[in-house]
Amino acid sequence: MRFSRIITATLSVASSRAFTIPRNSFSSSTRLFQSVPKLTDPSFLMDQVDVFIFDCDGVIWRGDSLIDGIPDTLEKLRAAGKRLFFVTNNSTKSRKGYKKKFDSLGLSNVPAEEIFSSSFAAAAYLEKTQFAATNKKVYVIGEMGICEELDLIGVPYLGGPADKDSVADMGPGGMLHVDESVGAVVVGFDRHINYYKIQYAQLCINELGAEFIATNLDAVTHLTDAQEWAGNGSMVGAIKGCTGQEPTVVGKPSPLMIDYMEQKFGFDRSRICMVGDRLDTDVLFGKDNGLKSLLVLSGVTSEEKLLSPENKIKPDFYAETINDFFSQVPAESKT
Repeated sequence: MRFSRIITATLSVASSRAFTIPRNSFSSSTRLFQSVPKLTDPSFLMDQVDVFIFDCDGVIWRGDSLIDGIPDTLEKLRAAGKRLFFVTNNSTKSRKGYKKKFDSLGLSNVPAEEIFSSSFAAAAYLEKTQFAATNKKVYVIGEMGICEELDLIGVPYLGGPADKDSVADMGPGGMLHVDESVGAVVVGFDRHINYYKIQYAQLCINELGAEFIATNLDAVTHLTDAQEWAGNGSMVGAIKGCTGQEPTVVGKPSPLMIDYMEQKFGFDRSRICMVGDRLDTDVLFGKDNGLKSLLVLSGVTSEEKLLSPENKIKPDFYAETINDFFSQVPAESKT
């Protein structure tokens, strides 16, 4: 049954439990409500989805704190025969590093093969474009996640954590000399971003013609569960500002990761649901790539923002948290 038929039938039956009208949402148009229903009974969705792709920050955890109920929710989905994957735009860790984080949060049954980070996506892009054959190097603005993934594909790099304390000579006649073998600049989230790194990157791009690659453009991120922090969009913005160039973006909503997964696992995109907390990355990733999409309110997007007439990016469904959304899935219902 198509979603449009489900929505129409559900709204016409007063006793239905599949969708609920959000409190204080009557000021929004009926059309807007119908396009963003709040799902409270996901049983029919389970019949239409074989694969769930979860964002991590704001969905599985906030900072280093696991969101309540997540282990039980994931186990119920696995028991129902669903395939699970975790796709994050955070590039600070490699897949191996994220496996350690999952383990530390009590999610040791999540294998590394189910984890896809934007650091991995950057390496996958370089591998796809046969960058190694150029015998060039990568300059990294970012943390160890990118460096570890580059090591795995045999691409040499410089920068990254090694330049966290570097200072350019800005005295009379001062110049920053760059390695002329740099053929790409990868910009990921970097808690030690500094002027030296920005200058090095712009010289590589402007003077050497190096390719400008960004792991993601997220405006904010979750470093702690207490507040939002400036995201990789701020780092990428600095390089865009001094080069006048737009980067190749490899993280969500870019199709690179879903293309990789489709090729590797042979999934039917129409039976995949992307679950995330961001409209402009997670939901857009789903919509642009032919997936179903669900927004959760446990991260950066509020219900008010979602239902605002100004919001043009609409998921198929939304829920308070992943735990609330999937809490009614019976563990014994195999697919």
